Amino acid sequence: MRCTGRLTNETSPLLKAEAKALLLNKRRVILDLTDLSYMDSSGLGALVGIYVSARAAKCELELVNLSPRIRELLGMANLLSVFENYGRYGTRLP
Repeated sequence: MRCTGRLTNETSPLLKAEAKALLLNKRRVILDLTDLSYMDSSGLGALVGIYVSARAAKCELELVNLSPRIRELLGMANLLSVFENYGRYGTRLP
């Protein structure tokens, strides 16, 4: 699933709905954040909610192509260790 634009209070419900629908039928969901230009606390909350739903559905959730800004935001919220972090598809970030 490719995320583009801004992940805010206005767009987070759509992402959660779309991602949760995928979780029911998949064993692995990848959120590609290449084109995500901005994320606020609502976006962080959406990612955590999707993560919790994925765990409950026994589905693996991966975030890929994190920008330095998004990585920093996840780091400040102590969430980098929660998500599987990948630089490019299949390449783990340190």
